[in-house]
Amino acid sequence: MLFQSIALGLIGIFCILDSRLLGRLNFERPLIVSTLVGLVLGDLEKGLMVGASLELMSLGLVNIGAAAPPDMNMASIIATAFAILSGSNAETALTIAIPISVLGQMLGILMRTVLSNLTHRADTLISDGKFSSARRIHIIYGSVLYSLMYFIPIFLAIYFGTDLVKSIVDIIPAWLTSGLTVASKILPAYGFALLLQTMLTKKMVPFLLLGFLITAYSGLSITGVAAFACIVAFVMAQVNFGGKKDSMSQNEPDPLDDL
Repeated sequence: MLFQSIALGLIGIFCILDSRLLGRLNFERPLIVSTLVGLVLGDLEKGLMVGASLELMSLGLVNIGAAAPPDMNMASIIATAFAILSGSNAETALTIAIPISVLGQMLGILMRTVLSNLTHRADTLISDGKFSSARRIHIIYGSVLYSLMYFIPIFLAIYFGTDLVKSIVDIIPAWLTSGLTVASKILPAYGFALLLQTMLTKKMVPFLLLGFLITAYSGLSITGVAAFACIVAFVMAQVNFGGKKDSMSQNEPDPLDDL
């Protein structure tokens, strides 16, 4: 358990530094990080299942400005690990992920408060010409604090909390479990609704209805419908923009004609 706790803590560090030091490789997305957890714990299939459910929940969560949304990255790591280590299903993992994401959100707000004070300190150092010290604050100190913010909760939760969480889940009444299961099924729909609110237009409504009808009546899985949609999008892009691109290339003068 010690090795697994350390390994998952390191995964958390890697994912939180994704958009801070490594560019943005999307390793902090629930689908990817849950898959990594499943790979480390030897149950890749359940990692994918839990990650896909958590990804649907987080589709509508956008980090805008200084706002700190629920931390689905930390929640995905801990919830997926609990689901695998305790033998629970994806619905149970979703119910565990909700309070953990709120905890991660509060830790994120606390961390941003600390970093804002360090930023003022860095401004003072820059004014005094101490550029190397200011650089250490931004690159080293900030990264270390973010790493500790992730490693410590994940390590403690996995190392000490698996049996405790399993015991709590076992004593939850059936009526409460049923209610949480229903809530876990509503949350992905809520995530889709938040996403559609920002991108749905009148021109997109027929495609939304088409995808819904195909999914409802064709018997195809979501993966099959998504693959079909990618092919349709590619064909439509070629039809709509391919001819314009060819005409533009034909209208461009040949530089050899001036010779």
